[in-house]
Amino acid sequence: MHDTSTDPNRCSILLLAGGRGQRMGGQDKGLVQWNGRPLIAYLHDTVRPLTDDLIISCNRNQDRYQSFADRLVSDEQLDFPGPLAGVLAGLALAHHRWVLVLACDAPRIDRPLIEQLLNGASGTSPLMVQQAGQWQPMFSLIPSALLPALRASWDQGERSLLRVLLQHDLRALDCAADDLRLTNFNSPDLLKSL
Repeated sequence: MHDTSTDPNRCSILLLAGGRGQRMGGQDKGLVQWNGRPLIAYLHDTVRPLTDDLIISCNRNQDRYQSFADRLVSDEQLDFPGPLAGVLAGLALAHHRWVLVLACDAPRIDRPLIEQLLNGASGTSPLMVQQAGQWQPMFSLIPSALLPALRASWDQGERSLLRVLLQHDLRALDCAADDLRLTNFNSPDLLKSL
């Protein structure tokens, strides 16, 4: 086990905000308002103290995301090819050995869960939240060293982050089925209900 708890700059953090937002009617999910603030602001507040390398993957509205990140990155492709494209772009930019990947529409993520992920860093194996037996790719810790292997899988046509990481001794961080910290605010109806 690699204990990183004493190093405030122990990882790069990548917030994925580059999707089409189809379930949000095409809105940019990270900028959707909840309780008067954009969703990305909640994640920023939680992760900002944990890194000196905060990256946001976004394919539009870069001017609005700039204040929430140290650096922005966009997909190499222009057709919103999915989260793996954002992860590849973020890994290529990351300064640290580990990259914590989080979705922009999960504003309830908290520091204790992030600390669990970070303290689970070990060797070159990625770590991903598993909720009641279901993998949650948008809550992952990935070694930067995997970039060449992930890019090779991409070049061979793979587009699933989960399938790629399963090829590299993916380990699970188990969370309960009703863990509200993992809620994705990814539809207008869900936002209203919350």
